[in-house]
Amino acid sequence: MANIAIFLAEGFEEIEALTVVDICRRAGLTIDMVSVMGALQVTGSHGIEVKADKLLDDVKFDEMDMLVLPGGMPGTTNLEKTEKLMEQVRAFDAAKRYISAICAAPGVFGRAGLLQGKKACVFPGLEGELKGADVQMTETTVDGHILTSRGMGTAIPFGLAIVERFCGKETADELGKKIVFRV
Repeated sequence: MANIAIFLAEGFEEIEALTVVDICRRAGLTIDMVSVMGALQVTGSHGIEVKADKLLDDVKFDEMDMLVLPGGMPGTTNLEKTEKLMEQVRAFDAAKRYISAICAAPGVFGRAGLLQGKKACVFPGLEGELKGADVQMTETTVDGHILTSRGMGTAIPFGLAIVERFCGKETADELGKKIVFRV
């Protein structure tokens, strides 16, 4: 089964991160919540403290199949300032390994030059951050190895799109029914 890392920085959007973790774990995928803050406890943008599974320095990136960036402010900015993470995001992109982001976080990919000629979506009003992208207004956009989504309200379809990548459409659809999502 796939190994996924979702990165938490102070000010991350709790629903976007935890919904993805929940959906992936329900599908049997391994997803680690990784703190980039140097401590396992990370506080989200709405004051909810979450205990990550591991620290950034403990991640074996060669064993990861996907990197996930949740949105939220200043969480997205804090992720982008984490050079070790950004080095890995660029390396994953260069190797055509899965990278994904939701809400404001797709802008990180845009500013890093990773969306040139790719379809992508982002939180409404931040479309200009998707440098070189073919901007979409869909809930979740998949273009090759890059998955993007628009915000808190699209966290479930984003999580299901990740499940679909690794478990297939049938499994993702079945999980969607089990959680009473668009039945």
